[in-house]
Amino acid sequence: MNLLYLVIILLFLIFILLLAKLVGKRLFQSFMMFFIIITVLIVAFLFDQNGKAVKAVEHIKYWFQTPIVNTNTFLQNNFDVSIIKIKENVLIDAPVLNQMPELPRGCEVTSLAMLLQHAGIEVDKMTLAKEIKKDPSVYQVKNGVVHFGHPNDGFVGDMYSFQTPGLGVYHKPIKELAEQYLPGNIIDLTGASFQELTIHLSDERPVWVIINTTYKKLPTNYFQTWQTPSGPVDITYKEHSVLLTGYDKDYIYFNDPLTGEKNKKAPLKDFEESWVQMGSQAITYLSR
Repeated sequence: MNLLYLVIILLFLIFILLLAKLVGKRLFQSFMMFFIIITVLIVAFLFDQNGKAVKAVEHIKYWFQTPIVNTNTFLQNNFDVSIIKIKENVLIDAPVLNQMPELPRGCEVTSLAMLLQHAGIEVDKMTLAKEIKKDPSVYQVKNGVVHFGHPNDGFVGDMYSFQTPGLGVYHKPIKELAEQYLPGNIIDLTGASFQELTIHLSDERPVWVIINTTYKKLPTNYFQTWQTPSGPVDITYKEHSVLLTGYDKDYIYFNDPLTGEKNKKAPLKDFEESWVQMGSQAITYLSR
């Protein structure tokens, strides 16, 4: 297959896509997904100079495993965020749980428990602490550099005590665990704008996020680089997770598992900056 044939196929697909849009929104959304897959296959083929299917598949696998910068509503055929009216202020009545004393480093699974309970799932923090994927890497210091696990590969270190090394877990393992309880209804908002989080909050659904314990942007000296089996990662021991429950023009509201405080508030701008600094990590569930 040469380049000319590939261009002709793409032009034909674009023509069909435009026709589908004229026929109806649902058909357009379905065909859009098909169009994206075909386009990725073609681009992967072009990148593969030898034309080997194995390499093409590896290209596709890499792209689909890479975090999406912004969520795409057409991927959720039964859920359209564009129809949600953004409210001026929101305050959700979500369950509040305290990670202490059992889980000194368990803020992420405790916040997930709050999210799932709000969705009607009966699950507790200790069950999630047991089920969350763990990174088996052992803490080591070599030539002054820490070698440990990556929070997106699983929970790093000891969740149950501060007496041994540990840190926490990021959005990927949390989403995977949440999917076990709400298959097909968990959406990863990581990389989206903060405004997109307010869309879901306006729909009365709380949002799990990674933040820090100061709720404002940290100076660079609070971070250090670890070497992990998945590559280097910048971490801070002030990493934290909370459940967003609302907002107004000045403040963001959240349930804090560290203190057990419900609808705790922090300045909106400071909170947003710290959330972005921590990788803009967030997940929520879709209305069923």
